Formats: sequence, structure tokens, C-alpha cells
Amino acid sequence: MEKSARLFFTVIVLIFALAVSSFAQGLDWEDLSSGNRDARAVLLNPDNSKIIYFASKNQVFETSDAGRNWRMNLTVKGKNNLVNFLSFYPLNRGWLYAATQGGLFFSNNQGKSWQKIFRGKGYLENDCTTLMILPDCIYLGTKAGLFLSRNNGRQWEKVSGKLSKSHIFSITAKLKEPGTVYVACTDGAFRTKDSGKTWERIFVKHEDQAISEEESEDDIFGEEEISSQIRFISLDPLDSNILYLASSLGVYQSQDKGETWIALSDYGLLSKDARYLYLSAQAKLYLVTKSGIFEYESSRWHELSFGLSFKEIRFLAQDNNGNFYIACDSGIFRSKVNFRQAIELTKATQDIYYPTIRQVQEAAIKYADVEPKKIIRWRKQAAKRAYLPKVSAGVNRDTGDLWHWESGSSTRTGDDYLMKGSDSVGWDVTLTWDLAEIIWSDAQTAIDTRSRLTVQLREDILDEVTKIYFERIRLIRGLDNLSLEDRQKRSEKELRLEELSAYLDGLTGGYFLKQVKKIE
Repeated sequence: MEKSARLFFTVIVLIFALAVSSFAQGLDWEDLSSGNRDARAVLLNPDNSKIIYFASKNQVFETSDAGRNWRMNLTVKGKNNLVNFLSFYPLNRGWLYAATQGGLFFSNNQGKSWQKIFRGKGYLENDCTTLMILPDCIYLGTKAGLFLSRNNGRQWEKVSGKLSKSHIFSITAKLKEPGTVYVACTDGAFRTKDSGKTWERIFVKHEDQAISEEESEDDIFGEEEISSQIRFISLDPLDSNILYLASSLGVYQSQDKGETWIALSDYGLLSKDARYLYLSAQAKLYLVTKSGIFEYESSRWHELSFGLSFKEIRFLAQDNNGNFYIACDSGIFRSKVNFRQAIELTKATQDIYYPTIRQVQEAAIKYADVEPKKIIRWRKQAAKRAYLPKVSAGVNRDTGDLWHWESGSSTRTGDDYLMKGSDSVGWDVTLTWDLAEIIWSDAQTAIDTRSRLTVQLREDILDEVTKIYFERIRLIRGLDNLSLEDRQKRSEKELRLEELSAYLDGLTGGYFLKQVKKIE
């Protein structure tokens, strides 16, 4: 009974932990746009959370009071004028950079005045898509190749090879290792270890190309993964060996600086088409897809974007207080975690959603025949076994005198003849008790082994059922928050809801959907 109570307490704690960790239900999104739509980039000052920059179409706006008031400090003139990316100089927050369709702009006075420091040859080179600024070099991505400047933008050189013509999507590096830089582009992912002098490809997308320049038969990628389109690359802030790639077929991880890659689970995603990655200072992984924003935890994805109305999210960031900022076609939004709602999630599921999580767990355990009472019954039966005797029976047939010679006088009839005598048969029954087995027996050892396997199976089932149950609730709440006009996203969520319901029904032997239909 003590083990059963401890198991029940563990389950309750697990449910509560899931409710709190799944704080997507408690994200309140605040529109900071002030009428400026089509936001494309956000820049947060890590030294002062009240200072925020964001780009909307061809303009850059700044606030020094956390979004209550905005002032415009850059307008890019011309036909191709969208602002694509914003960045600080890492050693001086007063130096700002704006990568635009009309070139790269620089301000050395917090955006009060700007000058263009890069202009490409033709509209594709002039379309600056991303930026990585290190103390010794600026890496500038365009739609027609990668450019480097080692004197803060006064002179530029174009990287040779495949990176000279490729559309550059993202660049990442660490200040502690400025010589190692990673680039994601249409031709794959590339790495330099010598500050841009030489480059090697570490991930490719085309079916007729290998994962690395040296082909290997033990390649971990299949044809599907090789043909995936790369969208973004990001470094783990706590471990420079760990890399993440966003692609059209999901998210990949490397734990050896890009030498080998594995695909992360897509459990919880409505779409595998990964667009943007963000890693927090604590190395929490966040993903942007066409369906929304997701957090990766315990090999599954949790949606954070319930209550938001958007067509495309272009940028995601987080400040030192844990607030998220997104730039999307609807503007710029900030979120705050409402832990009160998260903590009340378990109570809400008991009051609103039927069957309850407890009922579903009990049905799953019963269907899998892994109830705690089963082990208790085994132990009681093994203990009673010692009171029953071991019965042995034996039969003994004595044939020593069965045949004998009859001898005597030579003149008498019947002398020296083999004669048959009578059979001699004996039997016995033995009853034995081993009283030591009342305390312990070999059967108990076998039960211990089987009980450990049963407990592990039960915990796995409880964990799976709990995850699916609460993900289903998050989808229901997300559907409630969607507008009727958002048909595509609604259709995706409804399909995922049916899938999760089928999982739960299978794990409970048909119990779940029977109970759901009772209240529909």
C-alpha cells in the first residue's frame, strides 16, 4: 500500500509539473505595434529591457519606455526598401546595424543618424538578409552571396565558392570563439574555423549531394533528410559543440560542431516546416513554423502562440525578464507568463474536460494489465505457497522371487523346472514442508524482477497518457481562441486533435472515445 500511495503521489506531481511547465496556456500577448504592421525584426537591448528596436516595412522604430511610446529613427527610401534584420555591435550597444533590401546601414549614436556602409552590385547583392557582427569581422548575408568586412564596413570582400552565389538565410557564432562561424543558405550549412578564410560544407539539401564532402556509407541521413531545405542555424549558448538547424522537414541537432546530425522529434508540431530557431540564455529551444511558436522540452513541442492572429512570424526574441517578443505580419507583440492560469490547468481539466486525467490513466493501466494490485496479489500468493506441502509418491515392485527353479528328487515329477511365483508390490506417499519459504522463497525473486518491469511499463504508460491528454486540452483551447476565418490553421489543429484522441482511445482499449461521446 505504501508503494501504491507513493506512485499515486508521483503521478499527481507529474500532472502538476506538466501544467506549470506547459505555460503556453498562460501567455498573454500584448500588441506593441502602435498601428505599425508588417513587422520584420526585433532588437532587444540586453543591458536595458526598456530599450527596444523593431523594423516595420522600410522603417526602424525605437522605444525607451518598454513600448509605451515609439519614435521612428530610420526610413529606407527607394522601391526595394524593406528592413530585414537589426543588430548591435557586441561591444557597444550604441552602434546599430540595419540590413535592408537597399544595403547595410550603420549608426554610431543609437540610431539618431545613419549611413549606408554596403551597397551590392545588382538588386540581389543589395538585398541584405542577415548579419553577424564580431569584434574582428562583419559577416553580411545577401540574396547573392556572403560578404566580409574586417574594418567595420569600410571595405568588403565576397566569399568565393558556393557561398558566393547562394541566398544566405542566417549566420551564427560566439564571441568566445570568433574564428568559428556557421552559415545557413540555399546550398546547405557551412562552417569556417579561420575567420572566413576557408569554408567547408557540413550539411546539404540536394538529393544528388552527400552530407559532407567525403561520402560515407554509414551516413545517418536518408533521402528525405538530404533533400530538406535549410532555413536557419543556431548555436547553443551554453555549449559551443551543439548546433541546431531548421529545415522544411523539421529540426536537426549536432553535438559535434556539425560533423554529424540527428533529427529531433516532431511530436507536438502541426507542421514540420521549421522557419526560425531561437535559443534562450538557458539553452531552451524555441521554434517558429507556419503554425506558430513552439517550445522543445522532454522530446516534444509545446505551442506558445495561442491567442495570436498572424499569417507569418518572422522573428522571435526573449528579454532578460523572460518576456517573448515576436515580429509578424500583424505587428510586434510581447508576451508575459501568467502562472496563475498555468497552475489552475489541472483543476480546470477536472471540472471541464471529461473523462478526467485520473480516469484516463486508470483505464490505460487496466487495459495494459499493469495495476499495482497485480504485484500485491503475486506476493500474497507466493507467501501462501509455503503453507502447502510438497507431495511425492512412489511405487516399488519386488521381482526377486517372481521366477524360481523348483528342484528336488530326481525321481519326482516337476523337478528342475522354472516356476512363477507371486508379485511383491510396495508404495509410499511423502509430505514435506519448507517453513523457511514463509519468510522468503525463490518465487519472491522472480516476482521482484517481473514487478520492476511492470512498474516501468506502468510509468511509461502514465507518462505517455498524461502528455497526450494535456496536449489535447491545449489544442482544444487553441481552437477556442482561433477565429473562424483562420480555416487552414483550424483544419490542422482539428486533424491533430483527432489524432491525439485516437492515441488515447488505443491506450485505454476504447474507453476514451466512449466517454467523450457520452457528453457530445
